[in-house]
Amino acid sequence: MGRKEKKIKARGRALTTEEILRLMEDEDRPLLLREILQHFGLGKEERRTLRERLRDLSEEGKVVKIRGNRYGLPTKMNLVVGKIKCHPDGYGFVIPEKEGEEDIFVNPRNLKEAMHGDRVVARVESIRKKGREGSVIRILERGLRKVVGKFMKATNYSYVIPEDERLLQEVFIPDGQTKRARPNQIVVAEITRYPTERARPEGRVTHILGYPDDPEVEPQIIIHKYDLPHRFSSAALKEARNLPLLPSPEDYAGRVDLRGIPTFTIDGEKARDFDDAVSIEEEPNGGMKLYVSISDVGHYVKEGTSLDEEAYIRGTSVYFPDRAVPMFPPELSNEICCLHPKADRLTLTVELRYDHNGETRGYRFYPSVIHSHERLTYTIVKRILLDEDEKLRKKFKPVVPSLERMAFLARRLRQKRMERGTLDFDLPEPEIILDLQGVTEEIIRSERNLAHQMIEEFMIAANEAVARFMEGRKVPSLYRIHEPPSSEAIVEFRRFVSHLGYGMRKDSDHSPKELQRILLEAKGRPEESVINHILLRSMKWAKYSAKNQGHFGLASDAYTHFTSPIRRYPDLIVHRLLKKVLANQEADGSEDELARKADHLSQRERVAMEAEREIVGRYRVRYMKGKTGEEFEGVVSSVTTFGFFVELKEIFVEGLVRMTSLHDDYYRYHEDKYCLIGERTRKSFRIGDPVRVRVDRVDVERRHIDFGLVKKIDREMG
Repeated sequence: MGRKEKKIKARGRALTTEEILRLMEDEDRPLLLREILQHFGLGKEERRTLRERLRDLSEEGKVVKIRGNRYGLPTKMNLVVGKIKCHPDGYGFVIPEKEGEEDIFVNPRNLKEAMHGDRVVARVESIRKKGREGSVIRILERGLRKVVGKFMKATNYSYVIPEDERLLQEVFIPDGQTKRARPNQIVVAEITRYPTERARPEGRVTHILGYPDDPEVEPQIIIHKYDLPHRFSSAALKEARNLPLLPSPEDYAGRVDLRGIPTFTIDGEKARDFDDAVSIEEEPNGGMKLYVSISDVGHYVKEGTSLDEEAYIRGTSVYFPDRAVPMFPPELSNEICCLHPKADRLTLTVELRYDHNGETRGYRFYPSVIHSHERLTYTIVKRILLDEDEKLRKKFKPVVPSLERMAFLARRLRQKRMERGTLDFDLPEPEIILDLQGVTEEIIRSERNLAHQMIEEFMIAANEAVARFMEGRKVPSLYRIHEPPSSEAIVEFRRFVSHLGYGMRKDSDHSPKELQRILLEAKGRPEESVINHILLRSMKWAKYSAKNQGHFGLASDAYTHFTSPIRRYPDLIVHRLLKKVLANQEADGSEDELARKADHLSQRERVAMEAEREIVGRYRVRYMKGKTGEEFEGVVSSVTTFGFFVELKEIFVEGLVRMTSLHDDYYRYHEDKYCLIGERTRKSFRIGDPVRVRVDRVDVERRHIDFGLVKKIDREMG
C-alpha cells in the first residue's frame, strides 16, 4: 500500500491519518478498532478499510498493535521506531527516526531476530547514566536483501561469512544454491530466510565476484554491498541512444544566444561529465556580468521516462577512484548533455551582475545556448593565474583576461562569505593514484587552489541566487538545508577545544562565526586537521528539503543545488521547477510530494557518500599492506579506552596504537581530558599530539591498521 497519505471515505467525508492519530493522542490509551469506528460514526462496512489503514500505520511505525487487538502510540508506551546499528562485538543501537531522541543500547540477547540495518520497534526498559537501554520487540522492515561475503565449505554444509562485520551471523547456503562457488571466493548471497531465535539466516549465491586479492573485486563488493544500481534497463539505454547528438535549430527557439561570449569549463583532469561552464564580461560602468551556464538536462530527460525514473532511483552518481557509477547512461552524461569544447550546447544560465567591488547588483535566469571555447583544468588555470606560466598564457590567450577578472571576483565573493561566517573546513581529500592493473601506486593530498575556489564561489553564488528567486516567488521548490548543531554538540566541542588551549565563549549563540574563529586559529597547527574533523562530526548532515531553513555551514539564508544536473537528481528537479516559473506555468506536484522526494534523495546521497568513503578506505588499507615496518609521522586523531588513533601526515591513512603496545608504563584513559596518562611517568597522549609511528600490522580483510609508537614528537621540534 505504500506510505502515501490515504483517506477513508466515510459518509460523505474523508477520514485522514491526522484524525486517527489525534484521536489516539486525545484518548491517551490504546484503542480497539471498534472504538475508532464508533468515535467517527463509521459503519461496519468501513471496518476493512480502517483495518488496512491501521496496518499501514503499524508498518510505518506510527502506531503499534498490542495484545488484545488494541492500537497505541509508540511514544506513549516507551516504544521507539528506528534503525538497528550493530557492532561487531554483538550488541547494537537503535537510532531513532525522530530527530533529537537519544539512541537506545540493545544487548546481544535483546537483539533477537534483528539484523544490522533493520527498521524496528524497540522498547525502552531502563535509563542509566550512560543512556537508554532496551530490546527489539518488532521488525518493521528488513534492511538487507543480500549479503556480500566470503564463501566457505564445512563438512556437511556451505555458508557465507559476511564481509560487513556488523552482520553478526553467517548465512547458511543449502546444497544446489551455491552456484558452484569455491571456498574463499567473494560472493553475493540473496537472503531467502531471515534469522529466527533458533536458526541463522539462509540464502542462495547469486553472483561470484572473485578472490579477495583481485583489485577488481573491491569496486564490485561496494556496488553490491550498498546495492548501487549499476546497470541501465534496455528501455533507458534505448531512450538515451535515440536522443539527437547535437541540438537542432528548433531547439534554439526562445533561448538567449551566448555563443559569442568567451565561455569555458574548468574541471579536474579526469572529469568526463562537464555540466557547468562560466563566462564573464566587463560592463561600461566598471562592473562585471558573470554567466554560470548549466547543462539543460531537463530538455532531454522528460518526467516519467525510463531515463528519468532510473535517475531518480539512483539519486546521484557515485565516484570510485577508477570508475563512476553514473546517474545517466554515458551517451547522455558524457556526450549529449556534456559541455564539450567547440560544440553548441543547450543550457540554463544564471546571469549575475556585480559592481567593480564585487557587490551584488542583481541576477536573472534564462534558457540559453552556449559554445564552450575551451576545456580548462584546475591545474592549467592555476599555472596561468598563480604561476604566470608564459607558455600557457600564450596558448590560452583569448581567455586569460576572463580568467583574471574571475579571479578578482572570486576573491571578493569568498571574502564576503567569510565575513558572514561561512565555515571553511580545510579537509583535503585523499586522491588515489592507480597503476594500469588497478593497484594503488600512491595516495596524495588533493589540491585545492585558486582555480577550485573560483568555481566553488561561482557555483555557490548561482545556487543561492536560484534559491532566493524561487523563495521570493513563493513557489514549491527543493532546498539544500543545513540545520544548526545541537546545543549539546556545541557544549561538547567547546569542552574538547578547551583542552587543546582554545577559548570559546560560553554564551556563543548558534551563529557559525565563533566556530569559524576556532578554525582560523587552528590553521597551520598540528591539531588543525583534528579540530576540523571533530567540528565536522559535531554538525548535522546537510540534506534536501521542500522548506527553506537556511544553510548553517555556508551561513546562507537560502541555498539549493542547481549546478550539477548530470550527477545529482535534486538539481534536475530545481531546473524543471525554475523553467516552469520562467515560462509562467503552474508547478506540478505538492509540497508533500517534494518533501517525499527530498527524503529519498537525501538518503541516496548518504548511501553514495558511505560507498565512496569505504572504497577509498579499502584502497588505503591495501596500500599500507606494502608499507609494513616503515615509519611515518602523524598526529593523534582520537583517544579511546584501548589506545589512540594516529592520522599520518602525508598518506591520509589512520591506524591504531593499542594501549597494550605501550610498554613504558600503565596508561589510563581520562574521558574528561580526552587523553591517556601514564600512572608512573605521567606521560600523556592527547588529540593533536605529533607522533612518529611504525606500521606493525595490516589486516586487509577487516580493514584494520595497527601502528607501533616510535616516539612522541615535541611540539616545538615538530
